[in-house]
Amino acid sequence: MSEVVTKASAAKEAAAVLNRLTTEEKNEALLLMADALIVEQDRILAANEEDLVRGRELGTSSSLLDRLKLTPARLADIADAVKQIVDLPDPVGDVLETIHRPNGLFIEKKRVPLGVIGMIYEARPNVTVDAATLCLKTGNSVVLRGGSAAISSNRSIVSVLREALSRSAIPADALQLIEDSNRSSVDEMLKLNGLLDVIIPRGGASLIQNVVQNATVPVIETGAGICHTYVDDSADYSMAESIALNAKVQRPSVCNSMETLLLHETFARKYLNAIADKFQEAQVELRGSGIARDIVPWMNTVSDEDYATEYNDYILNIKVVKDLDEALNHIHRFGTKHSECIVTETDAHAERFLQEVDAAAVYHNASTRFTDGFEFGFGAEIGISTQKLHARGPMGLPALTSTKYRVVGSGQIRS
Repeated sequence: MSEVVTKASAAKEAAAVLNRLTTEEKNEALLLMADALIVEQDRILAANEEDLVRGRELGTSSSLLDRLKLTPARLADIADAVKQIVDLPDPVGDVLETIHRPNGLFIEKKRVPLGVIGMIYEARPNVTVDAATLCLKTGNSVVLRGGSAAISSNRSIVSVLREALSRSAIPADALQLIEDSNRSSVDEMLKLNGLLDVIIPRGGASLIQNVVQNATVPVIETGAGICHTYVDDSADYSMAESIALNAKVQRPSVCNSMETLLLHETFARKYLNAIADKFQEAQVELRGSGIARDIVPWMNTVSDEDYATEYNDYILNIKVVKDLDEALNHIHRFGTKHSECIVTETDAHAERFLQEVDAAAVYHNASTRFTDGFEFGFGAEIGISTQKLHARGPMGLPALTSTKYRVVGSGQIRS
């Protein structure tokens, strides 16, 4: 058998054991995993350095290297995130609904694990820990397939976590890493009906579209983030500047960072020069056209292809629009239904934006960078879903469960 089938089969066997464990047993395992990340940090950081060296040799961009890089502080944050998951309520077993039928049947709708989750993602080693711990907390086995850029880091992290699980009630086989970096291993996972219950892709647009278009296993789609901030004519300049800079610069490599800044023409004619200077100081390349370049001639020229690109880098499109309608039309055309923001002091405009923009998260006077499991109070997230079925937005623990109807009778038969 292939590596994919062998490890998925082992994960399925382990899922049957996981389904019987108590919340206390799962939490004890997670605490062992959190401690192991710190105790074995030198081993993990050495492996991460192998990935960074290889990435630099291959010419990987600085923003992608930042996503890949681990430090003692980042590892400490990752371990703390695991402990936060321990503190969160376990959704498994929650009774969502009870029904008493006239014939005496008693029906309960309860949360249950999904089973075996396949996770396909790119060069962010923290996702390895997030996915493993979120899945295990909810009683799911998980088969991880990270990107080749982080293979040394992921191999080391999973080895450390499995060693921790071997001292717990959770079988180590509940956590699997596919080490084959060939595209064929992904293709095989996509067709692994019967062994995988669901696949969650997390990464760039091409990865996600490949999974969505080719999988026969059910998929929870986490979308690319072409996020916009629209600054209305009534916006407070100081607030608009702060929100826009944060949305782009605070961490440009992530999916909830801003890719296009839309400015009402009245606001732009007053303040675009000043805000452009702030972005230039932050070493952000600006791209614009029309009125935007009339006001700031040193901008590079933007194209429709740029508007449809998730940069994850220090690049920002700026478009001047005549009104809210034009901003809404632009977002409708180029947005990916991830996170969108309006900065305005006009309540009616804010309400229109919040009501009409079709996205997982819509903001009024706050940065799109808050679309995050931690910031929403969910703990670590498995991803941010941009689809509408099963889960949408940051996916915490409840999103990794399904439901089961438990029906209790006293001999009833259907006539």
